[in-house]
Order: sequence, then C-alpha cells, then structure tokens
Amino acid sequence: MTRKQKIVSGVIAAIVVLIAAAVLVVATFDWNRVKPTLNERVSEALGRPFAIEGDLSVQWRREPGETGWRSWVPWPRFTADDIWIANPGWAKEPRFATLRSVTFRLAPLPLLAQRIVIPHIQLTAPAANLERQADGQANWVFQLPADDSQGGPSRWQLRIDEIGFDQGRVTFNDAKLDAQATVIVDPLGKPVPFSEIAGSPPSDESPQTAPDYVFGWKVDGRYKKQPVSGSGRIGGMLALRGDNLPFPLQADVRVAQTRIALAGTLTNPMQLGALDLRLKLAGNSMGDLYPLTGVTLPDTPPYSTDGHLTADLQNPAGAVFNYRKFSGKVGDSDLHGDLTYASTSPRPKLTGTFSSNLLQLVDLGPLVGVQPEGKAPPAGSRVQPANKVLPVDTFRTDRWRAMDAQVEFTGKRIVHGKGLPLENLRARVGLDDGVLTLDPLRFSMAGGTLNSTIRLDGSKTPMRGNIDMSTRGLKLKQLFPDFEPMRTSLGEINGDAKLAGTGNSVAALLGTADGELKLLINDGAISRALTEIAGLNLANYVVTELFGDDEVKINCAAADLAVDDGVARTRLFLFDTENALVNIDGTASFRDETLDLDITPHSKGLRIISLRSPLYVKGTFKKPSAGVQPGALIARGAGALLLGVFVTPAASLLALIAPSTGQENACSQLLAQMREPPKVQGRKPAKK
Repeated sequence: MTRKQKIVSGVIAAIVVLIAAAVLVVATFDWNRVKPTLNERVSEALGRPFAIEGDLSVQWRREPGETGWRSWVPWPRFTADDIWIANPGWAKEPRFATLRSVTFRLAPLPLLAQRIVIPHIQLTAPAANLERQADGQANWVFQLPADDSQGGPSRWQLRIDEIGFDQGRVTFNDAKLDAQATVIVDPLGKPVPFSEIAGSPPSDESPQTAPDYVFGWKVDGRYKKQPVSGSGRIGGMLALRGDNLPFPLQADVRVAQTRIALAGTLTNPMQLGALDLRLKLAGNSMGDLYPLTGVTLPDTPPYSTDGHLTADLQNPAGAVFNYRKFSGKVGDSDLHGDLTYASTSPRPKLTGTFSSNLLQLVDLGPLVGVQPEGKAPPAGSRVQPANKVLPVDTFRTDRWRAMDAQVEFTGKRIVHGKGLPLENLRARVGLDDGVLTLDPLRFSMAGGTLNSTIRLDGSKTPMRGNIDMSTRGLKLKQLFPDFEPMRTSLGEINGDAKLAGTGNSVAALLGTADGELKLLINDGAISRALTEIAGLNLANYVVTELFGDDEVKINCAAADLAVDDGVARTRLFLFDTENALVNIDGTASFRDETLDLDITPHSKGLRIISLRSPLYVKGTFKKPSAGVQPGALIARGAGALLLGVFVTPAASLLALIAPSTGQENACSQLLAQMREPPKVQGRKPAKK
C-alpha cells in the first residue's frame, strides 16, 4: 500500500470512527442534561415560564414512509413527560396547560433548509385553562419577543401535519362573552363510523370520506347566565395541513331552552377552514338565538328547524354561512328555505328566501307584540295590560343595527282559527342600518288583495313608522260564506290607509299617528246574525237597536277618517240602507283607546217608525258601551247632509269605486249625489 493510499484509508477510517462515535454519543446521550437550558430558552420564547419536569429522551429510527436513500436517514423521536406552561399573572389559574407526556417525530433533512417539519404530535392527558378578561386580554395570546437579534422575522419555518390526543380536559372562563364551561374528552373505547352518526356525507362536494368518531365529550357551564350542557363525539386526530382533510364533529347542546344538534365535518381545524354539517335548531323563540349567534331574528312561538349548514370561515370578506334546504315548524306553521349569513363590514348581512305551505296567523302575533292566549310572553317583554287592545310590547330596535338583511317570504295559505283563510302571502323584508322595511307585504283573501308598504326607522329614538296600505276587490260572499244573504251578493270592499307615527310599539305608533283611513262597501247586507258571525258584539247591539232582527240590504257603506295625533275623526261615515241613511259622527282615539261616536238614522220614508232612536258608542276599545241618545241629534245629522258638508270627502272616495257588475253601483250613485251643490229651500235662480 502506497503512502497516499495509507493516508486516504486513515482519513476514511477516522471519519467512520468519528461518525460512529457521534452516533454512539447521540444514541446514548442523556437528554435530561439539556432540560434546564431548554426550559430557559422556551420560557424566553413564550414570554412565560415553561418546564419539562419529567424525563426527556430521544430515539433514532428509520422513517417507514421514506424511500430511496432517504430511507437510510434515521429520524429522531422525542418524548417528554410532565410538561406545563404558566399563565400570565392576572389569570385565576396558575397554569395555562399541562401534559402528562408529548411524543413527536422530527424530519432531519429539512433542517438544512431552516424548516422544522413534524409529521405527527401525540399528546397524552392534555389539560388547558382558557381565560379572557372583559377588556379582551386572553391567556391564549402570547407576547412573543423578536425572532432574532436584528428584530426581523425568523427565517425558520414550522410545519405540523397532525395532532393526536387522548383523554383531556379544558376549562373556559370568558368575561367578555360572559361564559364559563368545562369540557371533558374521553376515548369511546371503540371507534364509531362517521356514517353511523352523520349518515351520508353532508355535502356531495366533500373531498373524501370523514374518519371515524374516536372520542366522546361532555360540556357543562353557563352562557350569559343561562345554563349550558351537552355532549358529542369527535375524531381522534386533528389534521392541521391541507384544506381537504375533514375532522368529524357531532354535538347535542342545550343553552337554556335552545337546543343545537349538529353532525358533520370541520376542515383545516387549526385555521377553522370550513364547516359541513347537518344542523338542527329548536327552542321557545327564534329571538333567543340573537345572544347566541348575533343574528337578528324576530320573537316567535316555539320552533324547530333541520337543514344543511356549510361555512367558508376563511373568506377574505368575512366568514360566510349557508343554511340550505332547511325545513321546520314555527308554532303550528311549516317553514322551508335557504339562508346565507355573511360576516361582512360594516355589518353582517342575512339574505335568502323561505316559504310556508300552511301558516297559522296566530304564529305571526309575537312579531307585533301579540302573544297567543294562554302563553306567557318572552322574558323581558312588556305584559299586555288587561284593559288594552293595541299591543304595547316594544320592538327590539337595539338589535336592528346589529346586521342588515334582505329576505323574501311566501306563504301559500294562511289560516286564522276557523276564520277566512288568506292566500299567496308575499313579503320582502329589508333591514339596513336599523331601518326595517316590508315592501311589499301582499296577500289575497276573499277574492281580493291587500297590498302594503311598511317602513320602521329603528335608528331613530323614538322609532318612526310609516304604513301605506290598500285593499281591493274583497268579495262579500267569500268574506262571509256562512251568511245566506251574502251568497248571492255582488258587493266588494275597497279601502286605503296611510299613517305615520312615532313610538317603539304598535300602541305607541298608532297613538301618535297622522294620516287617513278610507273604506267603501257596496251591495251587501247586514243583520244581527252577520255581526254574530263576525264576532262584533258592539255592532250586534247597534244593528239590533237600529234594525231589529231583520236583515237589511246595504246599498253603500262609506268611511273617510282623518287621523291627527292618534285621534281618528269622521269626515264621512255612513251606511245607505234600504230603509235609511245612517250617519256616524265622532272620534276614536288610538292614544287612549277610547270611543265617542254618535249613530243617527235618517228615514227614507215612513219606515222611520220601524227604526230605533239615535245611539251613542262610548267607552274603550276593550270595553265599549252603547246607549240611546236623547232627541235632537237627527236634525243635526240631517242638516249636515243637506248643507253638503260631505262634498270633499265624497269626492276623495270616488277612487275606491270598482263596479262589480260592469255598471255603476250604489256607492257611485250615492257619492255623485253628495258631490252636487246643496239645495237651499225657498230661493229661485236669478234671472240674467
């Protein structure tokens, strides 16, 4: 062997010996010696005390997944026992998190490119105490120092692919949300297939089959002073890398009287990538969801829904939630539709459409502060006084500025007890910076239609409201199908209402309203039997006093009321019957719910003998009272008609005339007569 060969052989042998020695040293090195230094460095990096109090060891193994020459490179497998991280000084608990042990593998070759790659971390007995103060300061937010000596960002990159865990415990105390909870996680013992809990994947777009449920969990606590309890199942591993790796979720939670049940998947859990769930909701009122979700919904009777929830939690404009193909019930009414909630700026927005095949009108009562009989109002609502008819419960305008909305609703059939069904309800509900609009609010009934536009400005204090309503072509024979004289009637009802007021309840709005009300009824009939069918006890008394028990044909009923500061005054209010012209004069106050009306019949002939004396109606809306007026009022009413003081209101009602037979009806004839100049007795036209 030459000298050169001997040198080369010696160098190679020395390298082999050094590598072998290094491997031997690394393999047999007591890593517990570095714990003090490691604890100190990690504490500095976290800005909080950190410690590994148990054993720290490293084992070198070949990685099964590697191929080629890489398969010969051993990977270090780190194991550390009894680890804890301290809380900041303001926290109630001394430690933020504890672990019985942690095990992870580290890829050595990426270290050459300043990349730390950990394919899997296994946590044993993890426990965490999460706390947040009212000012938003949270113990899970770490005040990290600068990453290098120059204060710039570190060139090192960390990638963790998966986190596995076993039995764990998490406590949550959030003063900002007013929430406290304890969550316990335990292994199920035997994995449960995803399809057994959630059925088929919630979405056809699911990238791959979800893993099995491996752990069960239970929660107990309080949210906004309401009790919280529930349980569920989750998968056994959090996939931290890749948007298409689903993590199975299942939960059944109660918050006070609201139940939330869900089953599906969460992708990219550490970044909260997306949700794909079957979601069921049930509770006493949809309004109870506002403190839970921030979504402004009306107060309703008890409800339940079942639908498909998907969410893009990383949308650049804000998280977007889609609740698709949901169906359910509100009270005794069915509900179906699609809704989208987008967390946009400056306010989130709710959009969508929903419909009902059968809607009970009583289920809409809570929207305007009317509670069904026998049911208590929601917590925080004003109790309706026993002596009041108009709803006094206030609209929750403080919630209207929390979000915007554009939702369309259609109802095929609306039922009010055993009364006349309504059909083809259509409402477009808008909410824009506290301004609520219903434009249009439209439905069909008795062969006619009711159209209205409602605007409530909740951004003002008190709220300002406007209503513009018209009804056309309501057929009397369909409106009173059980009343024999109406079955052959050709009569119709037409009317208009325009009102504007201020106040945060229906009672307050009407109590301050200005505007006008107009109504025409032609070719009908009236009797005590009709008022009993309509449930009009006061009208029953008035009709009986005026006409006895006989049925009386109505040629025309016309009303023109001016509303000023909550008080409706009659400009024109009369019934033209086959026997007489009945005039009604006086006021109805929405402000204090009182009536002050005089009802005076004017004979068309000798049949005045068959009519009763003039009447009055006084009292309140809740308890009206009627009686017989002393004499002399007939002359006053008749004089008013003869003087032609109804010329202007009669002209304003002409727009409501819609002949039912193609010919002019009794109302058009009556109003035309009233528009003629009054005749003055005893004077002749002057000669030219």
